[in-house]
Amino acid sequence: MSKLQVFATAVLMVTALPVHAAQPGAARGGEYPLKPIRILVGFTPGGGPDITARYIAQKLTEEFKQQVIVDNRPGAGGTIAANLAATANPDGYTLLSVSSAHAVAPAIYAKLPYDVLRDLAGISLSAVSKYVLVVAPSSGFKSTKDLLAAARAKPGQLNFSSAGTGSGTHFAAEQLKSMAKIDVVHIPFKGIPEAVTEAMTGRVQFFMAPIANAVSLIREGRLTGLGVSSLRRDELLPNVPTIAESGVPGYDSVLWFGLLTAGKTPRPLINTLNREVTRLLGDAELRKRWAPIGLDPRPTTPAAFDKLIAEDIVLYARLAKAGNIKAQ
Repeated sequence: MSKLQVFATAVLMVTALPVHAAQPGAARGGEYPLKPIRILVGFTPGGGPDITARYIAQKLTEEFKQQVIVDNRPGAGGTIAANLAATANPDGYTLLSVSSAHAVAPAIYAKLPYDVLRDLAGISLSAVSKYVLVVAPSSGFKSTKDLLAAARAKPGQLNFSSAGTGSGTHFAAEQLKSMAKIDVVHIPFKGIPEAVTEAMTGRVQFFMAPIANAVSLIREGRLTGLGVSSLRRDELLPNVPTIAESGVPGYDSVLWFGLLTAGKTPRPLINTLNREVTRLLGDAELRKRWAPIGLDPRPTTPAAFDKLIAEDIVLYARLAKAGNIKAQ
């Protein structure tokens, strides 16, 4: 079962929450919320954690009749914001919007000021997206198999770009490197735009690009899409096969986004937030709005999100060890 299928199953579990668990009064002596709520985002505006947080903030403001504020605190791969959330009063008024990088942090930072699993608790996954393996049209590579054959013929001579050491784009490529058993060199850049440009010009041989950043460039012929990172093809690029069907069976790497809060937050409060987030992410209009940018709304139970994070921590730790990857 793929990660996306696991997420879909978890959506059905959300509706099974006990009614009494969703009552805010069960966790506090009065109604929740009584004051504004803050959603911390450990990255600059415009990325997936920010986009999903702003939609959730807007809808929760309407539902709760209390202002929900997005507070961007970029730096250190999202760990600055994560530490603020982990050490905040566990009263449901400080939330944290994260990406897959949240599960990467324990693998690449020698010591974090918080425990990812103990000090933070999942509310719900908010959305998932995919990567697409891209190369320059001038590269001559027509398929993932072509690229892998070239890498095997020239060990250590092909390279790939990423949006920075420890980024999701880095680990998606490291997972490909591990599963395909190829020796390729990592070239980190400051962000996705730079990594895309390097691939587009052919100065690096490939890039695992977030699908939203690559769709238009592939359609315009400025990039060639060789493979999608999930087990199923993506409707935005229906003619691009999956990497799994193109020579790397079982390859499945998704980019996810979700909402957390302080680990000691009372479970009834978490269930209240989960109920509201699940409802608003189920809006058909939201699916239409996010589809063109490669975001698929995917709410889960708090337990399912916690489980995903724990599993990805293990995966990223293994990849980091194999590739000797450390934060720079």
